[in-house]
Amino acid sequence: MAATPRLCHSQLDWESKLTCRARPFRILLSGVGFLSRLTFTPVGGGREIGANAFLLSNGKLDVLLDCGLHPKKEGQASLPCLSLLTKAPEAVLISHGHVDHCGATPYLLKQFSSTTPYATCATLQIMDRMLHNSVSVMGAMALERGIKEYPLYAHTDVDYVMRRAYGIEFEREFAVTTDGSVRASFHPAGHVLGSAGILLRMAGHSLFYTGDICADDQELVNGLVLPNLRGNLDTLVIESTYGANGEADNATLHDEVDRFAAATRAVIERKGCALVPSFALGRTQEMLTIVARLQREKRLPEVPVYASGLGRAIYEVYAKNVGMLRPEADLRPLSEFGRIGDARDRKLLRDLVRKPAVVVATSGMMIENTPSALLAQEMVRQRRHGIFFVGYLDPDTLGYKLLHSAAGDALRFEYNGPLVTRKLDDIRQFNFSAHAPRKALCEVVARLDPKNVVFVHGDPEAVAWMHERCRYDRRAFAPCLGETVALES
Repeated sequence: MAATPRLCHSQLDWESKLTCRARPFRILLSGVGFLSRLTFTPVGGGREIGANAFLLSNGKLDVLLDCGLHPKKEGQASLPCLSLLTKAPEAVLISHGHVDHCGATPYLLKQFSSTTPYATCATLQIMDRMLHNSVSVMGAMALERGIKEYPLYAHTDVDYVMRRAYGIEFEREFAVTTDGSVRASFHPAGHVLGSAGILLRMAGHSLFYTGDICADDQELVNGLVLPNLRGNLDTLVIESTYGANGEADNATLHDEVDRFAAATRAVIERKGCALVPSFALGRTQEMLTIVARLQREKRLPEVPVYASGLGRAIYEVYAKNVGMLRPEADLRPLSEFGRIGDARDRKLLRDLVRKPAVVVATSGMMIENTPSALLAQEMVRQRRHGIFFVGYLDPDTLGYKLLHSAAGDALRFEYNGPLVTRKLDDIRQFNFSAHAPRKALCEVVARLDPKNVVFVHGDPEAVAWMHERCRYDRRAFAPCLGETVALES
């Protein structure tokens, strides 16, 4: 049966080249479906925050949950271990548009052109921007750093993903496999616009994959909505990002906004710039909106507010999907925010930080050579500025090293660039993360009450804490890359 177009509730400004489609519902035939033995294998993202990709298989049909790139690795090493796939997955279901969850999808479809991608309608719009940007970034890295494997895929490969992909409304059940034996639905995860937990139903087994979740409302996005499954769920696959972070359990958005406002106001009053390194998707849009609100409330002075390129592009996607945001959300016109030009232009950066301003720039973990790193390279030389991290920092990243450094320490902000001595004192972190704290993650396990729970997407110590403290005497697994576990019904 041919696929038919279907509008989703964000469709009013849906870009013409991205058609929101949904396969017609197929009845699950009696006796057809996954066999009694369902297996789960991390192809990436097991006991690490990496190239998230998780294989579900019964020996007959394979389905992949997410297919991302590793944020700390380069070239072929950044891909999931696709050699673990012995045949083409029938489908890949994408939870949201962060590159560590969707960035390898074009490469996957280069290898297995018959695989069909599914995501929410908003996630497809975001993926289109994120994946094309990834091609451009990989191309630049190939030229600047001689990484011969880059780019891993081309703009035409991204376009192929977009043509094959189906956009699905939240909470609408659809057939994943061509024989109708596996059904799925997306449920709001509260992480970023369009992010979803994925519920899979098949003969003899039900599985819910959280993706990345945020239990509480953010400035723009409502918190997660769990399906009503208590006591009727066979397997829960849950993220573990903040499993080792006890401080996040006590943080509230209201308190963090107050702290951020006071710190930023102090920077501006001493004629400095406040740099807010932010992920292009989610945190940039949230922080721009928070800063604009604080200025309207007269809690911050009316100084210029700047945003970097990809974050601005994703802001436009948010603006096209205001019906999916919180009713209280006040998304300002993008024209209210200044644009950061070429971050490699030293003079431009020096001029930008001469006067008081708030700058929201990628990347959130301050990877070398990104706008936030190049801006920080200028700012750490003076004491009047402030650098405020607002999300998760991997211990191996420049952002983490800068946060935990001291005045007088020397750091490298560019690949093969010079060491720069830190003079700036005001470098701190705020808890604006869109990941649920471990207390909330444990509450999700208790509420859904599954027979099996699988902990993924976390550093080893985070996964270990979740596995030890959050299993509630049920069958619990924390598989590493390539480790296959059997899931009982």
